[in-house]
Amino acid sequence: MRLWVALIMIMCLCAATAAQAGPWLRKKGSLFTSISVTGTAMGDFGNSTYLEYGWRDAMTIGLDASLNNNRLGERSGFGTVFLRRALGPNKGKNRWAYELGVGSAWVSELMLPHVKGGVSWGRGIEMWDRNGWMTVDASIRWDVSGDAHLTKVDTTVGLNFTDVTTGMVQLYLSRQNSNIFATFAPSVVIKPRKAKFRIQFGSEIPMDNVENAALKLGIWREF
Repeated sequence: MRLWVALIMIMCLCAATAAQAGPWLRKKGSLFTSISVTGTAMGDFGNSTYLEYGWRDAMTIGLDASLNNNRLGERSGFGTVFLRRALGPNKGKNRWAYELGVGSAWVSELMLPHVKGGVSWGRGIEMWDRNGWMTVDASIRWDVSGDAHLTKVDTTVGLNFTDVTTGMVQLYLSRQNSNIFATFAPSVVIKPRKAKFRIQFGSEIPMDNVENAALKLGIWREF
């Protein structure tokens, strides 16, 4: 029971993490970072860190981590180290990739190591004479210490309104046994002229608990 409660808490607090890159691989030696903070009117706060590095042209490695403090003062989080490789030719309109990872989640002093497997699809799109992209990231995270697992499907649609402004809509779906959670996450990403970073302003809205919506502020940077 303690393990079940801990997994549900982690899933509710950490279901929406940093922006996923979908199936596209990083060029060798290139680095992408995304750091974001969220907060609700009820006093729940979190921060997420997402890193990708082009280890080789054919393989990207990275880190997905999150820390959370809820309104009761309880702390939780997770961290996953992963690698991503292309599925099939890494060219054309439709791109596919698979991802493997290991890590751990925690609530207070309870540690829950896990392994992760996933597959991603993505492609460029064009709407109203503007360019954008669409991705679908599906994954399963298995708890090593038990038989519990977390299934996720994250969908992202982005559109470049101008050279400075990009709109993005994301839908996070999570399933833990018979419990299903959905989070709607609209945002705007702004790239100041001549800057090497982008600023994300958005929100994360649980579909079953709209009153617990969170505001989100993030910074993206490529090196």
